Amino acid sequence: MDLTALEHRLRETKAISLLSKMALKNQLDDLMEQLRAIPQGSFRTSLSELRRAFDLLMMKALALLQDDDPSLASALASSRESIWNAISVPAKHPAL
Repeated sequence: MDLTALEHRLRETKAISLLSKMALKNQLDDLMEQLRAIPQGSFRTSLSELRRAFDLLMMKALALLQDDDPSLASALASSRESIWNAISVPAKHPAL
């Protein structure tokens, strides 16, 4: 799935309250900050630990979506690896 379209659908869905969307976004921002810190050596968490945090965040989003927006939940679940690969590139390949 197109990640930009997925992001738009997540922003627009009514299955997740505004407060829950804000909480998810803050958690994603924290995760992104930690991923960006790995190549600089300023964060001492391993990529596998951050992957677990990502998986928990995905499960939380899926739980919020599954009843009221199952098509978005399915799209999110099937895009899980693509999303992880997109956000973890700097940590995997510091030269990029």
